Amino acid sequence: MSEEIEHIRTLIGQSSQVLAANGSGDLIWGHVSVRDPEGRGAWLKQASFGLEEISKDRVHLVSPEGEVLEGGGQRHSEYPIHTEILEARSDVGAVVHVHSRFAVALAASGSPLLPVSHEANYFAPLGVPRYEETADLILTRELGKSVANALGKASALFLVNHGVVCVGPDLQTATFAAVILDRACAQQLLTVQYGGSPSWSDADESLAKLEHIYSPPAIRQAWDYLVRQSA
Repeated sequence: MSEEIEHIRTLIGQSSQVLAANGSGDLIWGHVSVRDPEGRGAWLKQASFGLEEISKDRVHLVSPEGEVLEGGGQRHSEYPIHTEILEARSDVGAVVHVHSRFAVALAASGSPLLPVSHEANYFAPLGVPRYEETADLILTRELGKSVANALGKASALFLVNHGVVCVGPDLQTATFAAVILDRACAQQLLTVQYGGSPSWSDADESLAKLEHIYSPPAIRQAWDYLVRQSA
């Protein structure tokens, strides 16, 4: 395999480890992918292993039709989440789908994500839309397309009563989005437990905080920190 593909496979291993270390582990479920640079589909975490067990040797190439083209191993049944979003969004280079506990809980509650802390401002101005067509697995290309449509131009999507999808131009950014989304949901759930009259940033302040806190260099530094902590 080329040096570029080896880097992609290593990155998927690192992302999986980071997600597992930050509350996104769910036994053997959850998966991450990177767009194949040759346009053949997505490099995807193999099924039957937990996120914390993934290294570059447990990553394979899956076509839009679900065929394992390189790398062997068992394919995740929800591969259409990845391949159809990558097909729909030319600006997306990587996709994360996990079942983060706080994010699942907030989405199921029916409450929108509110910027009660820094974290939720990362998702301004589009917020995190909700996918409610089904809470079952995304097993077909048609369902994958409907997930991509619900995501729209946003960087994250609640799959209500299921999990979350996060995207980015690269896997570092998509992974950071998944980590920060669960932190934002946890902070909101903690806040409302205190009762009272919670406050949150308005639209203008959210955009300002997005610019001031979550610049691309800061996101990359946060990624480096997450990798160090999960090593």
